[in-house]
Amino acid sequence: MSKQSITLIGAGLVGSLLSIYLKKRGHEVSVYERRPDMRKNRISAGKSINLALSDRGWRGLDGVGISDEIRKVAIPMKGRMIHHLDSSTVFQPYGKAGQAIYSVSRGGLNCVLMDLAEQHGAKLFFNERCTQVDLANATAHFENFETKKISEVKSDRIFGTDGAFSAARLQMQLSTDRFNYQQFYLEHGYKELVIPPTASGDFAMEPNALHIWPRGQFMLIALPNLDKTFTCTLFFPFEGPVSFAALDTHEKMLEFFNKTFPDAVKLMPTLEHDYFHNPTSSLVTVKCSPWTYGDKLALVGDAAHAIVPFYGQGMNCGFEDCVVLDGLIEKHKENWMEVFNEFQSLRKPDGDAIADLAVGNFVEMRDKTADPKFLLQKKIEARFSEKHPELWIPLYSMVTYSPHIRYSTALSEGQKQEAIMQKIMRLPDIEKKWDSEEVEQAILRELR
Repeated sequence: MSKQSITLIGAGLVGSLLSIYLKKRGHEVSVYERRPDMRKNRISAGKSINLALSDRGWRGLDGVGISDEIRKVAIPMKGRMIHHLDSSTVFQPYGKAGQAIYSVSRGGLNCVLMDLAEQHGAKLFFNERCTQVDLANATAHFENFETKKISEVKSDRIFGTDGAFSAARLQMQLSTDRFNYQQFYLEHGYKELVIPPTASGDFAMEPNALHIWPRGQFMLIALPNLDKTFTCTLFFPFEGPVSFAALDTHEKMLEFFNKTFPDAVKLMPTLEHDYFHNPTSSLVTVKCSPWTYGDKLALVGDAAHAIVPFYGQGMNCGFEDCVVLDGLIEKHKENWMEVFNEFQSLRKPDGDAIADLAVGNFVEMRDKTADPKFLLQKKIEARFSEKHPELWIPLYSMVTYSPHIRYSTALSEGQKQEAIMQKIMRLPDIEKKWDSEEVEQAILRELR
């Protein structure tokens, strides 16, 4: 296998991890990032949703032997803690006993991955904005924000790992025929808030849970951090009678929060400052094709498939891209045309599937996690799955804890399961006999 010169555009989570995979294969890897080096420059608050690292992501980290390093900056969350309007709480475990997703700071994780990329020999360049890509010749042009110097970087391959608003993808849109592109925004945006540690320096809530305040058309969530804070995120309509636009004074905002999230407000001494000073950000889904240009360029991660955060799979999906790419490089002995073609054909259906699943899970989190009928359905599914694991893996478990199951397969299986459960939930007196032999046999008949 010949040593290749490879340029990555974007040193975010996926770009940093992919650079490690490529360096371990012996290639010369240079990574160009438009932002300053976040390890030296404090990242502004209010622009990041905490990440939920799950099995697909761990598999990506395991593939280059760095998962132990990342576990040092991750906090296990073993289930959802639902906060009701009356301030009571209910814990809903994820998956089976011992299963968890892990809260990690986006900035903290990115810093660790960049350190590891450099330790493996990748060269990282910052403040470099990609201005143009000559696709046919795998040549990228960059402008340095500080010096205004223009660089022309020729390499054998280019990977666009530069996120939802990818410059590499834009070049494909501008330069190629029949490039398909879709982007759509939710009517909801998000704003970051914070719950600090208690006066004694401890967590103010249960740290090993993802906290959710489901309120129908909107919700608040909170994920734990190593410094004993919680990063809170309000997902809220941009416009309308209950919206960011409507809560435009301190009085309106405080009245709304005290009425809607009473237990959270007591833990948020900087609520007013955070609400009015942190930015309100949008939530976008991006679908496109093709993801590759010959054997010269491939889009990876959010550049190919940006999704909303409600399944906690954006990073995990991007890390899985790295695993799939590495396997294809091995399979095709670095025949890059075959690698890129199969990467695209394999991953495009999965990228589209997790995008759709993520939007659907927003409705589940904000509307259904406090709905007794929905919770009963989940109990029936969990009981049946426990008795017949070969016949039924719940959708959440397929997506989150089953990296051997493709996202596209999880979506289609989940749709079949939901159709069956809608019939089961209409059985007379289902609330009284949900754990009966009769219900079990009814599901088995539907599966035949």
